[in-house]
Amino acid sequence: IIGSLDLVTDGDADGADGNYVELQPGHQWVQIDLGQESTIYKLLVWHFHKQTAVYYDVNIQISNDPEFKSGVTTIYNNDHDDSSKMGKGADLAYVETNHGRLIDAKGTKGRYVRLWSNGNSANEMNHYVEVQVYGTPAK
Repeated sequence: IIGSLDLVTDGDADGADGNYVELQPGHQWVQIDLGQESTIYKLLVWHFHKQTAVYYDVNIQISNDPEFKSGVTTIYNNDHDDSSKMGKGADLAYVETNHGRLIDAKGTKGRYVRLWSNGNSANEMNHYVEVQVYGTPAK
């Protein structure tokens, strides 16, 4: 709805107007292609943080399959009631801040990273300011 998808990986986590992507309501995702299989150690994720909000049903997955039909590893899931139908998650929801959220990827191998969300406590929209993926090319 607002912004272009390249803002998700442009290196700017400020969250000012014009520096984020707003996706439609409902269960939505953004996907990052790392260009080759990599060993991923951590992610830093910023949803919109200029107002207090908790994002619902955040599910972060890694795979070598661009369609995420096989070889999918979930590294974060705060969907406590399985309302997104992707499995019940044990990770805790959190209030967004300008510091981002550090997610431990535990050395998971994959080329693609997909991040899901399903609205937030302030409104039903889905926002991404920045996603940074840290890892090395897989051997």
